[in-house]
Amino acid sequence: SSVTMSWGYAADNGPDKWADNFPVANGPRQSPIDIVPAEASYDSGLKPLCLKYDPSTSLDILNNGHSFQVTYVDDSDSSTLTDGPISGVYRLKQFHFHWGSCDDQGSEHTVEGTKYPAELHLVHWNTKYPSFAEAASQPDGLAVVGVFLKIGADNGSLQTLLDAFDAIKSKGKQTSFANFDPATLLPGCLDYWTYDGSLTTPPLLESVTWIVCKEPISVSPGQMAKFRGLLFSCEGEAECCMVDNYRPPQPLKGRSVRASFQ
Repeated sequence: SSVTMSWGYAADNGPDKWADNFPVANGPRQSPIDIVPAEASYDSGLKPLCLKYDPSTSLDILNNGHSFQVTYVDDSDSSTLTDGPISGVYRLKQFHFHWGSCDDQGSEHTVEGTKYPAELHLVHWNTKYPSFAEAASQPDGLAVVGVFLKIGADNGSLQTLLDAFDAIKSKGKQTSFANFDPATLLPGCLDYWTYDGSLTTPPLLESVTWIVCKEPISVSPGQMAKFRGLLFSCEGEAECCMVDNYRPPQPLKGRSVRASFQ
């Protein structure tokens, strides 16, 4: 129904209201969470992440009214995630960001209650299933790599994305976006925390193995300002700046958080 589709981040349709249409919002493995490093257990069995990305598989950049995302060809195994906490081959589908209206909020995951100004999500699906859509409803269907953004130097790889923003300012706008290597958005150190979780946007499906990188990447204040210049609204509507498009941390409900590092 149209009601189901009209979720967002405003008072009347934001995270507090999602459970009305998506009861799984109160489920046992919801994301994001607050990561408490001292309570995460080091697991020596966790392998290093193996991310192999082919820039030629990037297709387009889109403002979907909730975030902006870069979509990848997902019918070949040229851009994949293997190892880490997962088994099998997971294929890159898209990446997107969540961010705040100011620098002391914006990330979805928090570390001991501390928020970062933004968070990148690289979304992969398990190729043992026939499609992304089918994987998204399976407990081991998706793996999302989360990377925090921290205020610092200008980030050249992010700038490549921001340079496309004029073409996707409002909801529903899309433009081709070729030859972008998502590996350039990864931190130098790929130590991570991992736990069983969910999509952080409706339908909030509990199908995500979360892999949250410990080390943030940098973003400059001017670059963060560009993020906040995108619009939730369609062209011709009253302009509504795309800010605070994040879900707050959800209860852990007895789940374990494992660390790949000591």
